[in-house]
Amino acid sequence: MHKFKLLKDFDVKKKRVLMRVDFNIPLGDDKKISSNERWRIEAVLPTLKYLVEQNSKVILISHLGRPGGKRVDGLSLKPAAEELSVLLNKEVGFLEKTIGDEVNQRIEKMNWGDVLLLENLRFLKEEKENSEDFSKELARFGDVYVNDAFSVSHRKHASVVGVVKFLSGCAGFLFEKEIKEFDKVLGFSEKPFVAVVGGAKISTKIGVINKFLDLADNVLVGGALSNTILAKEGCFMGESLVEECAEKINTNNEKLILPVDFGVWNGKSSTYINIRNVEKGEKALDIGPKSIDLFSGFIKKAKLVVWNGPLGLVEKKPFDKSTTAIAKEISNSQAYSVVGGGDTVAFLRKCGINKFDHISTAGGAMLSYLANETLPGIKALEDF
Repeated sequence: MHKFKLLKDFDVKKKRVLMRVDFNIPLGDDKKISSNERWRIEAVLPTLKYLVEQNSKVILISHLGRPGGKRVDGLSLKPAAEELSVLLNKEVGFLEKTIGDEVNQRIEKMNWGDVLLLENLRFLKEEKENSEDFSKELARFGDVYVNDAFSVSHRKHASVVGVVKFLSGCAGFLFEKEIKEFDKVLGFSEKPFVAVVGGAKISTKIGVINKFLDLADNVLVGGALSNTILAKEGCFMGESLVEECAEKINTNNEKLILPVDFGVWNGKSSTYINIRNVEKGEKALDIGPKSIDLFSGFIKKAKLVVWNGPLGLVEKKPFDKSTTAIAKEISNSQAYSVVGGGDTVAFLRKCGINKFDHISTAGGAMLSYLANETLPGIKALEDF
């Protein structure tokens, strides 16, 4: 049972509220946020609307992309402020500063109930370094700190853990909702429990795969993750994406279900082949139809399904086929379903597949929480 405080435990009427959000949203060529990508903004609206109703001065902080501690054209949060203004039906201010006296002066001039978004936290290296001075600077902008960015709470960054050392903190409505859903997964008693794990980087997911091998009845692995696992088992993977990984997965565990065929690209055309038949110059970019049938069989019987990560290169047809098929299978199943991961959710929104019990804003944080049952951002709120 977590011991952190919730937003409604605080009196925020006519208080300055420093609120961490996750507006890490890919921008289009026009530097705008598409309707398929604005879901991270929509997710924090309940918390924001509550604070506005309480006549708080709301100061929003977020990151966008990986600018490496310097200002980068195209990674400004200004488009997020514009989009939020539309969604809130209220003008949201934006300041091309993250810290400093200019920020303080702007906050002083805000009316009660106003919302202000500050510039990209990661334009300053002190954010990722969890600088104490930077944390203090952020803390002086608020009377209360609200973390409504569960999706970045696996990071030991200043805006997630450092600021809480200097400012009373609590969880926002979205953060609270995410925790409740994942605790439900960890305590779910009905069987079978099926985990579906895809994506590219096995280094960020190997811990949760091993954890799921303890928790779940079956763990279905696709995407480039399966390339790496099968390569370690001696499968020739041609030009497929394969990651070096020191940690091991017990491939002899009968709960682990790997693809039996691939959709491959040879530079000119695509075809489906057995996992043992990849040739030089070919790239495995999706799991094949036999693997889809194999995975679907487990999902049909499941009482609980947790899914994180695409099973193929969804940006390029026809390698979105398996992800689409498995999404429909989970959506149409009788299982309680929880889906997370930025790429996965963006793809589902694009396809219009949304019949899931919980669609999480989190990817890495979701996996970290399910693997470890705690996060730096949670511990910071509990320890303040």
